[in-house]
Amino acid sequence: MAVPIEVGIEPDPIARVPFRAVIASAAGVWIFYYILITLRSTVLDDDFFLEMFLRRGLVTLVGIAVTLFAWWFIRQCDGKPLAVRIAVALVFMIPAATLLAAVNQQAFASLEHKVVVSAMKRDIQLRHDMSGNVVLEIPDPQGVPREQLDTIQAKLDQAGMWKQLTDVAVGRYFLLVAWAALYFALSYAETARAAERREGEYRRAARSAELRSLRYQVNPHFLFNTLNSLSALVLTGKTAAAETMIQTISTFYRRSLAGDPTADVPLEEEIRLQQLYLQVEGVRFPDRLRTVIDVPRELASACIPGMLLQPLVENSVKYGVAPVARAVTITLAAREEHGRLVVTVSDDGPGAAEQGRRPADMDGCGIGLRNVRDRLAARFGAEASVVSGSTGAGYATIIRLPLVRHGC
Repeated sequence: MAVPIEVGIEPDPIARVPFRAVIASAAGVWIFYYILITLRSTVLDDDFFLEMFLRRGLVTLVGIAVTLFAWWFIRQCDGKPLAVRIAVALVFMIPAATLLAAVNQQAFASLEHKVVVSAMKRDIQLRHDMSGNVVLEIPDPQGVPREQLDTIQAKLDQAGMWKQLTDVAVGRYFLLVAWAALYFALSYAETARAAERREGEYRRAARSAELRSLRYQVNPHFLFNTLNSLSALVLTGKTAAAETMIQTISTFYRRSLAGDPTADVPLEEEIRLQQLYLQVEGVRFPDRLRTVIDVPRELASACIPGMLLQPLVENSVKYGVAPVARAVTITLAAREEHGRLVVTVSDDGPGAAEQGRRPADMDGCGIGLRNVRDRLAARFGAEASVVSGSTGAGYATIIRLPLVRHGC
């Protein structure tokens, strides 16, 4: 009783944004914000530009660190539905923004007193902007009495620590949410790239399986024919010829099965393999089978799918040599044509009309030319072609495929 075999499929791994991309995005957002704030200070001509510049740099570094911690947290939700990831990010960014606001307040706390003292010399309106920075409006650069300082200090006290903290936290919250949106976009792009890679792998696997299937069709077909030939030799008492055929068959199969069935081989290797096959058939037709090889030396290293010519050579023997009593020459030739490799398998035996050769299916088992066309289509697509038909003095099949040297 056959036992069913379950084949497990490993689930696709979660596509994650590379860490260097996370660092680049976090640093990019904060450094851009840092540059904008610095440019604003330059335009406003702050009295404490250098001190503000250094403190903002410190706050920016802390912002990058907090953003990376936020990334580590929301990264745990990678692979979850987008709505869940967004909700987690929106909630987690609240304490993160509050932490940044507290750091910002501590960083600038010692500077606020200096700002107040400087305000004594000007008619100043003091307020906090949405980022929590102290903004001083100077309508008239005249001297200000001591009482003005008390008024300014009162305004600072009225604003209160919590109001300032809230204002800064809101600004930092939107900055963190903006980065989270950027991270989700990067994550989506990475998922799309991973899907494309998997699709490419599946296509290559399918093509490899198709090539293997087509390639393995050749060996049983050849074995069937040679065993019939061997049987005929034994029945007719030609034991020496049968022994020679067995040795040649052994060499042929050892070479044809040694490599990857989907790999290309040098043209000279493919030609040598076909010569072995023709030696096997030459035992059956010692006086009727002739072989001509016409391959230029510069094309010997050109790449061609292994065993591609085997069905064509078999058909030449079956339809060109076997039906007639005269000598028939099978020619294997190659040439370069406009940067492409052209390989021809021909014979001067009976043509298509005489023996019923059909270009679409040259033998009864459906291997022949159809197998060659299918293998070329799976391997090269529209870049390869096969033309087959009567030549008036026999039959020929011409294969055109991309010329690749020394790559197999």
